[in-house]
Amino acid sequence: MMDEGSELSVTIAQVVQRLKGSHLHSQLERQANDCLHRPEIKLECLKDDVRNFLKKSGWEKKLQNAVYRELQVLPPPGHTAAPPQHMKEPLAYMRKAQASWENRILKSLNSMCTELGIPLAHKRSTQEQKELINKWNEMGTDEPDLSHFRPVYAPKDFLEVLISLRNPNHDCSEQANSRSHWGLIQVPLGVRDIPEMREAFPELGMMTGQLGIDDHTQVPPDLFETEHVRVGKRGRVCFPQSFMFIEDVMHYEQLKSAVIIHDLLVDNLIYKDVKLTASNDDYYFVFEDYLYQVLLCFSRDTAVLEHFSYNSATPPKSYIKDKQGVEDFTVVYPPNGVIPFHGFSMYVAPLCFLYNEPARLYRVFREMYVRYFFRLHSISSSPSGIVSLCLQFEKLLQTHLPQLFYHLREIGAQPLRIAFKWMVRAFSGYLSTDQLLLLWDRILGYDSLEIVAALAAAVFAFRAENLMEVMSLAAAEVSV
Repeated sequence: MMDEGSELSVTIAQVVQRLKGSHLHSQLERQANDCLHRPEIKLECLKDDVRNFLKKSGWEKKLQNAVYRELQVLPPPGHTAAPPQHMKEPLAYMRKAQASWENRILKSLNSMCTELGIPLAHKRSTQEQKELINKWNEMGTDEPDLSHFRPVYAPKDFLEVLISLRNPNHDCSEQANSRSHWGLIQVPLGVRDIPEMREAFPELGMMTGQLGIDDHTQVPPDLFETEHVRVGKRGRVCFPQSFMFIEDVMHYEQLKSAVIIHDLLVDNLIYKDVKLTASNDDYYFVFEDYLYQVLLCFSRDTAVLEHFSYNSATPPKSYIKDKQGVEDFTVVYPPNGVIPFHGFSMYVAPLCFLYNEPARLYRVFREMYVRYFFRLHSISSSPSGIVSLCLQFEKLLQTHLPQLFYHLREIGAQPLRIAFKWMVRAFSGYLSTDQLLLLWDRILGYDSLEIVAALAAAVFAFRAENLMEVMSLAAAEVSV
């Protein structure tokens, strides 16, 4: 066993090694070299002056966030749950289920491509490029014929896959007489109960004032918010959103150029999804143009592929034209490795209220996705993964509202069938924007999606009296 000092040294070495070959490392080197020519940099205190320059210009904060992000994906010291090649997901049956799900999605996409007789990608003509440039800020006025396009999958399809998950090495006979078989999720994952959640999220206790409900208390709102800001500043850096670098703007413009030059089949899926969801939402329809801009750029962003190093999923691949079946001619498709599903655009929509610059909006959304949202549509054993969230929701409800759970189960209204659509979209589209952003603030603050499961259970607790009177799934859905 290594002592704490040795473990820390190993972790530091791992982080340094991972950052050495990164784009951020080369940027920092260039900035450090450039600042040597500045008059305020003195040779006698060179190290301190360079460090102060990087701090004042924002690079230190960017490095802190990069280090924090690496710490989130590194395995804990002494981790032996899986060999290195399976560090993304230690459980074999989870890996197998995820791979099967990926094949199903790709098959659906390829079938659509064949049925419609259109390629996965093609270069736009010069005229098409000019037209897209001219309408870039008004894409919402377009009314393309999308009737033949269908979402590759919807949340309810994904739920059926999660319901079918089984651990082949787990003996279910021990739980045959327990309440655990009441739920739809039948995999033995460790999730927190109420006492453990109270310990993990102490600031959410009933005796602590909550931002967002301070209008219901006797505490002066200014004092209330000031205290939370003070506590927040004392904590570690979690999410870089207060500043933006010229590199971020340049990266966004490069992605925009890629959209202008090439048309992808997934572009139609993005258009269709925005039309079916955000465009019909009273809060978000005004942001339709922003959604197209951000999501089309996102689909071309190969930097997103980095998150597959800690995602249980693998990016889908397709063959180059006329090279079907030849492994050397496969490419990741779409370039970011993420095939959008029904409701995907709702991960972006709430952020449009916070950022009116497309490049800044894009940067924050991408960070939210690669840190949190991908876990909501990937099969894994992560505590913040959708499987654990579903199990946690069901266990919270079964333990603390067993009568309600049993009643809903008996009338064919399993609670998870109602709550799943909330959780898979992190409640986007189901809460008013101000409430939703308060929820997302807490996801950021605790660096965990577990609060999504807790909120879903709380909704049922809040509506328990009405739900005890319903006699069908349709009536239950209306009651919550």
